[in-house]
Amino acid sequence: MKRYLTVLFLILAAIILFVGLRIDLQWTGAVTWGLTLICLIFSAYFTKYIPDEKQAKKRK
Repeated sequence: MKRYLTVLFLILAAIILFVGLRIDLQWTGAVTWGLTLICLIFSAYFTKYIPDEKQAKKRK
């Protein structure tokens, strides 16, 4: 399940950017980019759980 969190956070970041930049309120841009940055940091963190197929083939 953890290997899918990278994709989930990337999609969530795109949705936050799309919705947040459409809303025209004060401080919306800063909040949107802040939440997007947090999602991108989490997605980078969870890339370590993606299995490496090259190493799996070498072990066999």
